[in-house]
Amino acid sequence: MPRQARFDVPGTLHHVMIRGLEGGRIFHDDEDREHFLFRVRTLVKETQSRILAWAIMDNHVHILLFSGQKGISTFMRRLLTGYAVWFNQKHRRSGHLFQNRFKSIVCEEDPYLLELVRYIHLNPLRGKVVESIEKLNRYPWSGHSVVVGKRPNDWQEKEYVLQQFSTNRREALRAYQEFLSEGKDWGRRPEFVGGGLIRSLGGWSKVLSLGRKRGEIEYDARILGSGDFVQTMLQEADEKIARQMRYQGGKRSAAAVIQEMCQEAGVNEEELLRGGRRRRVSEARANIAYRLSREMGLSLAEIARRLGVGTSAVAMAIRKKEGMVAGK
Repeated sequence: MPRQARFDVPGTLHHVMIRGLEGGRIFHDDEDREHFLFRVRTLVKETQSRILAWAIMDNHVHILLFSGQKGISTFMRRLLTGYAVWFNQKHRRSGHLFQNRFKSIVCEEDPYLLELVRYIHLNPLRGKVVESIEKLNRYPWSGHSVVVGKRPNDWQEKEYVLQQFSTNRREALRAYQEFLSEGKDWGRRPEFVGGGLIRSLGGWSKVLSLGRKRGEIEYDARILGSGDFVQTMLQEADEKIARQMRYQGGKRSAAAVIQEMCQEAGVNEEELLRGGRRRRVSEARANIAYRLSREMGLSLAEIARRLGVGTSAVAMAIRKKEGMVAGK
């Protein structure tokens, strides 16, 4: 069976998993780990990708990120190829280092971002590399120590994670630590490995009880999210080429459209981009999202990045606007 293409739209939230060939080690010492993170840091700055969470184990790695302008495939290809060449030279070995391609699951931000941050940052505790949350706080090979301020890092989006809990930093840190501790005794979470619509329906037994066959529903193991999110992502992938052509052929930039429509609606652009929820701001955001999607062909992830909201909020705004247009 041919390999499926990746959902590779810039600004999409990805849970990336990297494993060693046949379960083998991809890190033998701290120098290996430091070099891997050096490459991550370099690529984050070059590609404008945004890392939210990460954990390094001996034979695998988890990374949660928003892809940059060059997409997830370019980021990961450069990261893994560069590291594998360096690793093989250092350890005087040859051949493949990683198991097949990296695994990448597109995730719906609103329900899954924090759950994935917790799941990834608890990896060393779950794998018994550290014995407690207190030791995890200072563990150097997980992004958790960065979020709680125990280790410096200039490339991880720790503030973005903390702001999900509170705008007050002290309160956010307390809430984050409490949230993490609540999951410390959980085991592996298979629900975080994709198949969004099936997850939302409650598994294949539920799907089959509805009288549907596997090939007749919008399901994709590369996606983690609600049924609506899965369907939206699949539709977006089908229309990708057409959107890109329309966007590239457009004479005006998305930034110019946003500025103009904010002025027309009497809305402060800064408030809009901060995620303001006033009725007038929300209405302007819906109109802008609709225009950027239907006229300029931008992806949901790109629109979400430009408007300061999640992809699910963009999809809902566009659907609502489409309903209003259809009802005229």
